[in-house]
Amino acid sequence: MPLLDMPLAQLKEFQGRNPRPDDFDDYWETALTEMELLDPRTELVPATFQTPFAECFDLYFTGAGGARVHAKYLRPRGAKEKHPAVLMFHGYSGNCGDWADKLSYVARGYAVAALDCRGQGGLSEDVGGVKGNTLRGHIIRGLDDAPEKLYYRNVYLDTAQLARIIMARPEIDPKRVGATGGSQGGALTLACAALTPQLKKAAPVFPFLCDYQRVWEMDLAKGAYEELSQYFRLFDPRHEREAEIFTRLGYIDNQHLAPRIQAEILMFVGLMDAICPPSTQFAAYNKIPSKKDLVIYPDFGHEGLPQSGDIIYQFFADL
Repeated sequence: MPLLDMPLAQLKEFQGRNPRPDDFDDYWETALTEMELLDPRTELVPATFQTPFAECFDLYFTGAGGARVHAKYLRPRGAKEKHPAVLMFHGYSGNCGDWADKLSYVARGYAVAALDCRGQGGLSEDVGGVKGNTLRGHIIRGLDDAPEKLYYRNVYLDTAQLARIIMARPEIDPKRVGATGGSQGGALTLACAALTPQLKKAAPVFPFLCDYQRVWEMDLAKGAYEELSQYFRLFDPRHEREAEIFTRLGYIDNQHLAPRIQAEILMFVGLMDAICPPSTQFAAYNKIPSKKDLVIYPDFGHEGLPQSGDIIYQFFADL
């Protein structure tokens, strides 16, 4: 089998390279406390898109830093009993997608909530206000400010806040909620599961935002990870602050959040993925303590994975 990364046996043992900050647990407990003290001011606005069997809404809430965050929310029309829900998270720079691609879950009797990441291709606000470089991406946004100003801290909190809002709705059974997404959406699926212990199931697809140091060491800080190499070239060309920078990035590294996960996990990995290298994904997967399984595509990279949508749909069948 051709190799882009380690052999599969080594991948299954890999524990990651990126340092974990000493105060990592305190950092996230403080963040969650901040989130739980927020008044989300949740608002449901009926959408122009409707179907005979699905009610569709634009959902807005106030997230960390005061940003108004948007999600699409669909629920079965006329449902008389509490029903499950699936949370959906999109890829880097994108948005929550069309209404129509969520209807298969509503037809099954599930609600769907699909988040727009703040400051990307959808309707969520990015209130900004950070010191330092913001060129070419969001991983390094806030890197030269206080750790609490890291962009992905707030996006991870948005996933957890959305989960809590949906679980608290009267039509939802909070014990039957799942989450899924690919690439950045896969990373946010992991983060949501880590910060929402009540989540029942999660299906991340080739998750982004894992083991930044490993990405750089593989010379794959390109494409979605290009901002890592650009940051060093511009602000630390001799890597005198390398340990400090990667440790700071450790606050938003999903491999360090993974031990908090309690949901059942089904993760999808393409072993030829040169965008989110397999070892970075395994660094997170190998630290998940809950029930978990892998769906491996030996010849596929960061691309559509055949039958993955069907497998995820069936994975959520018992929600």
